[in-house]
Amino acid sequence: MNWGMIDKYAKSLIKEAGHIIRNSFFRTIDVDTKADANDLVTNIDRDIERFFISRIQRDFPEHKVLGEEGFGDDVQSLDGVIWLLDPIDGTMNFVHQKRNFAISLGIYLDGIGMLGYIYDVMNDELYHAEKGEGAYFNDEKLPMLEITPLSEAIIGVNASWVAPNRRIENGPIADMVHKCRGTRSYGSAAMELAYVSSGRIDAYLSLRLSPWDIAGGMVIAEEVGAIATNLEGEKPDLLGQDTFIVARPGLHSEILRNHIKLK
Repeated sequence: MNWGMIDKYAKSLIKEAGHIIRNSFFRTIDVDTKADANDLVTNIDRDIERFFISRIQRDFPEHKVLGEEGFGDDVQSLDGVIWLLDPIDGTMNFVHQKRNFAISLGIYLDGIGMLGYIYDVMNDELYHAEKGEGAYFNDEKLPMLEITPLSEAIIGVNASWVAPNRRIENGPIADMVHKCRGTRSYGSAAMELAYVSSGRIDAYLSLRLSPWDIAGGMVIAEEVGAIATNLEGEKPDLLGQDTFIVARPGLHSEILRNHIKLK
């Protein structure tokens, strides 16, 4: 497999898709809801996914595509080469803010992440990695992450998990929030993964993410030494929804050990 060639091809697709998204602001954006009133999808999400799939199916017909909007393949196993795509991660931000969203793409071989991309469309910033070759922010190689204690850490966490809820004991999470240096919530799992990888935040956790939310970012994060698992410390499910945490080494185990209690 010529991963260098696939890498160049993927980057070209991503940049072209970003151009299409930026131009979309000059025409009507149709907004629909999916699972609930806060689960938004637009005609642009669908158009961008179709754009990727049409190109990939034309040029790599033996590859499969697992996309958020459902236009790809019916992927039942991780065998072979699979492109895991979120055309716009952070659709609510796309609709309301016109920023803080990203294209997220991971390319996997037999369940192993080989290439990962997170493209901050409005800032024209590309986070990318090839397995074993390090991670990059545009053309700048990202350094390996150093160990950071919770008391000096900024944690990416949605405020809804700190309030009483049916998925996790909120007390230990609230204790984590009190003990860390600060919290942030950007509304895009891909962007939060990019920020952990580049050292802008130190950990990110969520109670419900899909494979396309994390596939690209996991490749990038692991190349700088971050640890990515579900909240039980196991490899995240790349065929269905799962809990998720990515953090600097040391901090990952500290959070799981002391602050996570699933119901």
